Amino acid sequence: MTAPLHLAVIQGSTRDGRLGPTVANWLLTHAAARPEFTTDLIDLAETPLPTVFPQLGQAPGRAEDRAALAAMSPRLAAADAFVVVTPEYNHSYPASLKNAIDWHNPEWHAKPVGFVSYGGFSGGLRAVEHLRGVFAELHAVTVREAIGLQGVWAQFDAEGRAVDPSVDAAAKTLLDRLTWWGEALRAARAHKPYEA
Repeated sequence: MTAPLHLAVIQGSTRDGRLGPTVANWLLTHAAARPEFTTDLIDLAETPLPTVFPQLGQAPGRAEDRAALAAMSPRLAAADAFVVVTPEYNHSYPASLKNAIDWHNPEWHAKPVGFVSYGGFSGGLRAVEHLRGVFAELHAVTVREAIGLQGVWAQFDAEGRAVDPSVDAAAKTLLDRLTWWGEALRAARAHKPYEA
């Protein structure tokens, strides 16, 4: 039996009163029930990164910036697969999420990324379509199946469980795809290191 895949769930919203933790914890509950995964929740509100980048090719100069990166970067590097949980803001995804993505590069290489988006009418799918192009540039593989939660405020009960059983079924499909891609890409990286 192969070692479990390490799945990092990135909770992208940092807004006060956000629903992101409910959505992320719902997905983590599904992942935790599957023996093929170990999980790590990376909440961007709890792991803030600097917003001023150093000169290209240079390390951050400030000690607090280096400490912030040291708290997050190894967690991303350790992941075999990712799920990005994102709201949709103005037809795209939050600045906090773009900032976290842009601080990293090899951490994403040759790893699968799944998406759980949420919002009003669109269910956050416009945010996901923007993220697909960003992750392609970073040599990640985005899985086709995504979860878009339309009218998210009515999608979960007081205990954080999905109200509609089809939402739980969508989580199973997403995690099935991440398992396949995660195992395939991990084996490929072990056979031959990925060079971007």
